[in-house]
Amino acid sequence: MSKFSNATLLVTGASGHLGRIAVEELLARGATRVIAGTRDPSKLQDLAAKGAEVRTLDFDDAASLPAALAGVERLLIVSTDAIGRRAEQQKAIIDAAKAAGVKHIVYTSAPAARPDADAGLSTEHFWTEVALASSGIGFTILRNHMYAENTLADAGHVISSGQLFGLIGDRGTSYVTRADAAKTAAGALLEAEGNTVEDVTGAAPITNVERAALFSKLTGKPVEVIAITPPQLQQGLVAAGLPEGFAGGLVAFQRDAVTGHHGVVTDTVERYTGKKPTTFADFLAANKAALGA
Repeated sequence: MSKFSNATLLVTGASGHLGRIAVEELLARGATRVIAGTRDPSKLQDLAAKGAEVRTLDFDDAASLPAALAGVERLLIVSTDAIGRRAEQQKAIIDAAKAAGVKHIVYTSAPAARPDADAGLSTEHFWTEVALASSGIGFTILRNHMYAENTLADAGHVISSGQLFGLIGDRGTSYVTRADAAKTAAGALLEAEGNTVEDVTGAAPITNVERAALFSKLTGKPVEVIAITPPQLQQGLVAAGLPEGFAGGLVAFQRDAVTGHHGVVTDTVERYTGKKPTTFADFLAANKAALGA
């Protein structure tokens, strides 16, 4: 039995992809008091049927937070997708958690979170980390690396065009599956103590050249890597219809792959789940249909 199997555990964003898997993992691992927080409880009736308590929790509704956090001992904050507002949202729930007497918070952050002007989307994660570290509550910050699922978004286009555009000097990204990250977060909620910052990574860094080779191997279609500069990538993303700010965030992420921030490999997934992380090759093979193969 895990250390905190009988503690009252709350997962935010439980109707989302990561949050739902985390709740299911907690139940599967024998947690006895699991609360699934969501803006829309009607979406979680299946989790309620499995034994989770469902509570209304809305980061933008301060009035919902005290009732949602009542009696909670350990909290998993799944970072929100409200880019531009999430640092404020997440500080609000940290403050509410302190008022409610929560003893430990697990937070899903991003690799190399920092306040630098060129850090893209990770600055909001950094300021959430600062708020958490300043709260006096025990914390486990899980810096989730790029989800492997994100590579499927443009995989079909890359394969059909035969061209994968990436920054010059790419040193690889340690893609982690969303399921591995969610199960790691559940494990941390059940086991972690003290104050730690940990990178959650896949098995090995995958470069653009290696990713293109895997696409080709699985589909039988040639894929060439086109190495470009950050301004060229920014221009291409905007031309493809992405908002300027979001495109800039993606460029910043790829710049970090060039500097090596995303090539980190840790044993965090295995320590908290008992299993080695899914390799990127195995992930792609399992999702071969999404590649148009």
